[in-house]
Amino acid sequence: MYISQRASIHPEACIVQGAVIIGPSIIGSKSYIDRAVIIGYPIRASLRKVFDLTEEKKNKEVYAVFDALSQGSKIGSNVILRYGTIVYERSTIEDDVETGHYVLIRENCVVKKGARIGSYSVLDAEVIVGENTNIQSCVYIPLGVKIGNHVFIGPCAVFTNDRYPPSRRLVSTIIEDEAVIGANATIVAGIKVGKRAVIAAGAVVTKDVKPNTVVAGVPARPISTREEYEKKKKIYETRI
Repeated sequence: MYISQRASIHPEACIVQGAVIIGPSIIGSKSYIDRAVIIGYPIRASLRKVFDLTEEKKNKEVYAVFDALSQGSKIGSNVILRYGTIVYERSTIEDDVETGHYVLIRENCVVKKGARIGSYSVLDAEVIVGENTNIQSCVYIPLGVKIGNHVFIGPCAVFTNDRYPPSRRLVSTIIEDEAVIGANATIVAGIKVGKRAVIAAGAVVTKDVKPNTVVAGVPARPISTREEYEKKKKIYETRI
C-alpha cells in the first residue's frame, strides 16, 4: 500500500491494503478503493520528468517518485473502484460511480454521478461520461468522446476519433442522452448519435444518427424508431 501524505481521504472511506493513492488526490466518504487500484497515476509528461531527477531520488520507492510528480485525482463519495482499476491524474470520478476490474481511466476524464464502467474498459483521456450511464465490459472510448446521461453501451463496443489513422487530426464523437449502443458496435470518428437513438449489435456507424432512430448493419442504416424498439422490448420482457 502507498498513500500520499498530500492525499485527502475521508475517514469513512475504505482503502484496502495494496491500494496506491498518489499526489493530492481526494477520496470522498464511504468510497471503496480495492487492492491494486492506483489513483493519481502520472501522465506521460510527468513520467518523463523522472529522468531529470538525481540518481538518489530515482532510487527511491517508485510511488514516492510518482507522488512528487502527480497532480492527483478526485474521487467522490460512495464510489466503488474494483481490483486493478487505474485512474490517471487530473481525472474526476463523481459520487456513486462503480468500476469493474482492470478499468483504465486516463487523464482529464470526467465520470459523472451514478455511472457504471465494466471490467477491462478503457477511457483514453479527456472523455466525459454522463450521469447514470452504463458502460459494459471491454469497451474502448478514445480521447475526446462525449457521452450523455442514461446511455447504455454494450460489451466490446468501440469508438474512434481518427478517420484516417494515424493522422494528426483527432475529432470528437458525441453520444446524446438515453442512447443505446449494442455489443460489438463500432462508432466512426466524428459521429453524433442523437438522443434516444439505438445502435444494433455489430453495427458500423459511419454517419450521424438522428434522435429516436434505430440503425443496424454495415454500414448502419435506419430500420425503425425508438418507439417500435420499446414496444418489441416490452413484448420480449413479458416472456420471462
